[in-house]
Amino acid sequence: MEQVKVNGGTGVIDTNSVPTQPELPQSLRIALATGQMRRPLGDTLRPLLDLFADGEYQVAGPERLAEDRYLTPSADWPPADVSRVGYYRTAIKSGHRPVAIVLETTDAAVILDGHHKIAAYREEAILPHLLIISPLN
Repeated sequence: MEQVKVNGGTGVIDTNSVPTQPELPQSLRIALATGQMRRPLGDTLRPLLDLFADGEYQVAGPERLAEDRYLTPSADWPPADVSRVGYYRTAIKSGHRPVAIVLETTDAAVILDGHHKIAAYREEAILPHLLIISPLN
């Protein structure tokens, strides 16, 4: 678990409402797809964190989703791109553990990125691997 500070953030991602799915840089999308997250997570996730409002946040994971935890999608559910879900199902069956990103507030756990990954995990009856971002203030 890491604590990170956002200074000069754009505030595009609002922790007080269900945010829209952010556009992530290719390097971060690859790291999430392969499950190979480099430490410190704050550095790896900086392009995403800069979309948040200024403040302090906690970043945890990758960790498995608790079985009883409900996730709120920030995009269409179930995801329409079945070929993308199939791609992740194949990766999961091969032993890879792609990572989804969730914004956890006191009200909800919202999927910021990884709808197709989570759908694939569910179809394979495996708990998804998540990075969880939570505001501290």
